Amino acid sequence: MPVYIATQAFLDGVDSVPFIWPILKTLPWLGALYLAKIFFSGASNTFERNMHGKVVMVTGGTSGIGEAVVRGLATRGAQIVLLTQHVLGDPFIVEYIEDIRKDTDNQLITAEQVDLTSLHSIRAFATKWIDNAPPRRLDMVVLCANTQTPGSETVKSTTEGVELNWQVNYLANFHLLSILSPALRAQPPDRDVRVLFGTCSSYMGGDLLHITQPLAPTHSKSKAKSTSSAQQIQEPTKLSPGNAYATSKLALTTFALAFTKHLSTYKRPDGSPSNTKVILVDPGFCRTPGTRRWLTWGSLTGLLFYLLLYPFWYLVLKSPDMGSQSFLFAAMAEKFRGVGRDYGRDAKGAVLIKECKERRFERLETVSDEAAQKALWEFSERMVQEAEKRGALERARVKREEQEAREEGVAVKEMEDYKAKVGKSEGVKKEGSRRSKKAS
Repeated sequence: MPVYIATQAFLDGVDSVPFIWPILKTLPWLGALYLAKIFFSGASNTFERNMHGKVVMVTGGTSGIGEAVVRGLATRGAQIVLLTQHVLGDPFIVEYIEDIRKDTDNQLITAEQVDLTSLHSIRAFATKWIDNAPPRRLDMVVLCANTQTPGSETVKSTTEGVELNWQVNYLANFHLLSILSPALRAQPPDRDVRVLFGTCSSYMGGDLLHITQPLAPTHSKSKAKSTSSAQQIQEPTKLSPGNAYATSKLALTTFALAFTKHLSTYKRPDGSPSNTKVILVDPGFCRTPGTRRWLTWGSLTGLLFYLLLYPFWYLVLKSPDMGSQSFLFAAMAEKFRGVGRDYGRDAKGAVLIKECKERRFERLETVSDEAAQKALWEFSERMVQEAEKRGALERARVKREEQEAREEGVAVKEMEDYKAKVGKSEGVKKEGSRRSKKAS
């Protein structure tokens, strides 16, 4: 067909081809849209790595970017351990794992039930993982789990009393890695171990002053001194659903840099330096369920506008597969291996990856400040302890109520059985008295 049209245009003139001018006018626009789509899709990973035998733990791996990362790693032979909030017998998770196994031709896909909104659930899994001799193999931890509450006036919290964004995006990762750190440090020195944090550029708008900033002095020896101190103290931003997400991502970035130092300061029995590399990955804006929930503000009206503008979102937002490319780059690039005594260097210094390239960290005055890192770490430890206490009290209350409900149900059933027996016996007596009367 194209050859015939070109021949006709060459022999009979361009005007002889029907609708040729509208088509020629449209082609530049289509080409511009195509180039824009390529630009917004971002860079692709060009590295390959044999992942056979590698044990990879993944959070948030059942949807969005996490699912694409799981498929990419499983295709290359990695053994995937999915941490999911779903019960392992849930038909969704069963069918999901079967689909992944079939699509990737990899049977080494398993799941563990870990609810990231529950610190108790995280501790139960992590302590079970490290309670093993010899230590279980763990080559990579990929933290893709993420949440962003739609705009609302109320702050949403977990059953343990922790704000939802802070819990899922930061505190769950802090709690999980704090317990798993012995398992990471116990890996052989020649093993390439990597920890991948999923972050976002919104961390630049976060605020940790309520954690890292000392309280303003209430008494001062002189007016000048109090004025100087007051100038140094900045008023922390009030926590709201609007800034909760950015604050959680700033805390995650700060913790990632502190966790790198935590691993590198450990003195291994064999004298080798730390062989764990910490990498932060910014996948960019993608068409994921979380992004859709944020764009629609969790409302039907917002969903309607999202559908009406879907061609625009399709153009400017990456697909989950393209969003996973930076994760795959961080997991496979050769430049991030070579950590250990045989290579003459250690794992000091976390790395930020965006569009499959190393980027410099922003907000260095916060994320790289050791005092801020220490304050955040200590604050997080106290928060975990307090939240776990609240969670234990809540579980005890629920268990007590369930026990009382069961006992009440048993008592009601016994009473019904007793009434039924009593009613039956009285009926027999009355029936017998009538027969005796008739016989007489």
